[in-house]
Amino acid sequence: MHVLQTPDERFRDLPGWTFPPRYVHVGGLRLHYVDEGPAGAPPVLLLHGEPSWSYLYRTMIPPIAAAGFRAIAPDLVGFGRSDKPARRRDYTYARHVAWMRGFIEALDLRGTTLICQDWGGLIGLRLAAENEARFARIVAANTALPTDDDPPGRAFRLWRLFSQLAPRLPIGRIVGAGCATKLTPEVTAAYDAPFPSERYKAGARQFPVLVPASPDDPAAAANRWAWALLARWEKPFLTAFSDGDPITRGAERPMQERIPGARGQPHTIIRGAGHFLQEDRGEELARVAIAFIARTGGASTPAAG
Repeated sequence: MHVLQTPDERFRDLPGWTFPPRYVHVGGLRLHYVDEGPAGAPPVLLLHGEPSWSYLYRTMIPPIAAAGFRAIAPDLVGFGRSDKPARRRDYTYARHVAWMRGFIEALDLRGTTLICQDWGGLIGLRLAAENEARFARIVAANTALPTDDDPPGRAFRLWRLFSQLAPRLPIGRIVGAGCATKLTPEVTAAYDAPFPSERYKAGARQFPVLVPASPDDPAAAANRWAWALLARWEKPFLTAFSDGDPITRGAERPMQERIPGARGQPHTIIRGAGHFLQEDRGEELARVAIAFIARTGGASTPAAG
């Protein structure tokens, strides 16, 4: 496997980004992550999606850490400061799940609250369903766990077509198009930072075609099995979707209806946000998550000072 690493200088002086890089090796690949808050505190795992990176959580990490939790935000393989296999065929849905499983095992995360959006949910919901003992609760935000039973909508089909046909994949502009608020040029550049050239975008190119959409898709059976496990999930489960996301609109309803732990929870619609609600309303989403953890018995470690 030929692997690319984005030069460190690409990540200097990014607006709002003050977190020191940390690394762990999983399956021969170097994964980057942010780790803020008391070391022994209950972990909150923040999983980003396509084509963003942990920068998406920059306004959520400080309040979660200040509330006494350990905020952990990894970069998926192919994104951010994590290693980037150069060939598209090196990326599969199963490998992404395995890489993140290796990550939580390497850090030995337990009693974890999962906050997941976009592909962070496609991976994270599988991860939690298959490793329930390590997770205490889930916050699902603008995400889904698709199978061939639910064909993708028009907005996603158009995005997938664009992602495969566009000669250049303008990552920062793509993230901006998925926001309700206008990104500054500096923030747009921060989303472009992990990708010095098109060679680094194999993972971003491949993600859209990995979404299960047919019965013979290699991930369809695994996702159906994960749904069967989630149908027995009694731990707290909250949906916090935005009001302005055409990609995942309505995907919260199957979760609320099929997952036992979702019953009776104060499911939230965050107003004035697009697909990347962490960018539009990150601090609000952090408040929702912190209140949910507190309400469902999640203990925190008092912050120093």
